[in-house]
Amino acid sequence: MSEMSYWRLNILIVGIVIVAAIIISRLFYVQVLNHKLYEAQALGQQIGFQEIVGNRGEIFSANSKENRGVYGSSEVKSLALNAPVWTLYAMPDKITDKENFAKIIGEKIKQSKESVLSKIQGTDSYVSLAKNIPNQEVESLKQLDIEGLDFERSWTRYYPQGHLASQIIGFLGGDNNGQYGIEGYYEDILKGKRGITERKRGLDIINSSNDQESLDGSSLYLTLDYNIQFEAESLLQEAKKNIDIDSGQIIVLKPASGRILALANFPSFNVNEYSKESNFGVFQNSVIQKIFEPGSVFKPFTMAMALQEGKITPETTFTDAGFVKIGPDTLYNFDKKNYGEQDMSGILEKSINTGAVFLSQKVSHTTFFNYVDRLGFNAKTGIDLQGEVSSRNSVLKNASDFVFATSSFGQGIEMTPMQLARAFGVFANGGKLAKPYIVEKIVHDMDESTTKPQISDQIISEKVASQVTKMLINVVDRGFGSAAKIDGYYLAGKTGTAEVPYENKKGYYPNKTVQSFIGFGPALNPQFIILVKLDNPKVPKSSLSAAPIFKKLAQYIIDYWQIPPDY
Repeated sequence: MSEMSYWRLNILIVGIVIVAAIIISRLFYVQVLNHKLYEAQALGQQIGFQEIVGNRGEIFSANSKENRGVYGSSEVKSLALNAPVWTLYAMPDKITDKENFAKIIGEKIKQSKESVLSKIQGTDSYVSLAKNIPNQEVESLKQLDIEGLDFERSWTRYYPQGHLASQIIGFLGGDNNGQYGIEGYYEDILKGKRGITERKRGLDIINSSNDQESLDGSSLYLTLDYNIQFEAESLLQEAKKNIDIDSGQIIVLKPASGRILALANFPSFNVNEYSKESNFGVFQNSVIQKIFEPGSVFKPFTMAMALQEGKITPETTFTDAGFVKIGPDTLYNFDKKNYGEQDMSGILEKSINTGAVFLSQKVSHTTFFNYVDRLGFNAKTGIDLQGEVSSRNSVLKNASDFVFATSSFGQGIEMTPMQLARAFGVFANGGKLAKPYIVEKIVHDMDESTTKPQISDQIISEKVASQVTKMLINVVDRGFGSAAKIDGYYLAGKTGTAEVPYENKKGYYPNKTVQSFIGFGPALNPQFIILVKLDNPKVPKSSLSAAPIFKKLAQYIIDYWQIPPDY
């Protein structure tokens, strides 16, 4: 080898060594010193971050065996669920025959061929064709096996029972926020939380900083008994057909705990089609959102006040003249009759207005108002439904003798049906009140919390509660409430007919009434309280149209729960 060739070989070897050293040092830098950086960059090409929202919690009626103690059983019913819907997309660059694609898909999704064609003729690589497609239609589209289609799933709120319990449940509005009823009151508990998830392109989720189930909202199990709710709503529909009520409400609750077994309203609405309603007033739950003057169903409370204060005994007598003068004004019995001498039970049995005035005059105005307050007529019940209202009956604080006299038989005093039903529990529950509630338990993943009943201190004594209960049994057995009587059972109840005040001026409508019946049974071991309230039935004022409805529902519950007879 010549000297020149040897020199060139050495230069080549040195060059190779230098290049190798550079490559090795670069690999060391990339793979050892900075491997985490480049690993992250590589992963960044494959993994994307996406915001996800947990599913909304669902709503169910409770298994009502617990609600009723030892009686009966009931299956859980779904009241609000999450149903899958799909968005249909087209990928124009994958469609070989756009004319045929537009024709076939347009027929399937009820759009014109021209409309579909206009969407896929542009330069966009991904276009939306239709939203909110149900599962069955998606399956039909997939069977077409047409290139260029894609589907993305989302969720919508679905109410399987339609009209049933519509004002109780409420609905999910267009902004995906709960409105009215349970959906509104428990919005923060039902709604899913937001989180971030990692997705590898072309594959399923490989890692997530938030577990999907942990983001889901909590599900609610109600105290509502599906069967009793259905029966109550059916009875109100029947009342509309038979006596043309303007509206009506029925409440069924457990007196010892406050569990709500039914809250029925007429009219109702289809929760799945709430947007079609033109009268937004139908969304209101009249049981808790509308105030009324109760009429004679208030008389047992006036009786309890006088008994509790020791001003009378059940044997005290009263002589009815058919009217009573209060200053320049005169008050009459509802039927203008004169009932003569009566004991205290007779005042309730015959629903004597002048007898209620006699009782109210035994206590001071302050004492009367304090009982109204303690019985819960001046404050919300606290039921877990959105939008509850309450009258404060502030007019009674400095009212005249005449106002206190009319309030004694339920005119001039205001309340909601729920306030009335809760307060009536004072007789069925040994002188104490139970706070009404409608959510039995809240479930999230494997955790659940159960509502504990809240019972008040003693409002009236057990003795007075028992004394009034005996009078209310007489109302049903031999008084004006006999239309509610069920053979073999002692039921305690009271009829009521009230005039309806004008909205914007003093006085009452001449031809409008509220007719009601409230009672509990079996009277000596109360398992249920029922309030039936009918708004403006087309019957005479002297009619007792609510009592037969009470009887039908009480008989249904007795048979359903298989409650043994009293005699």
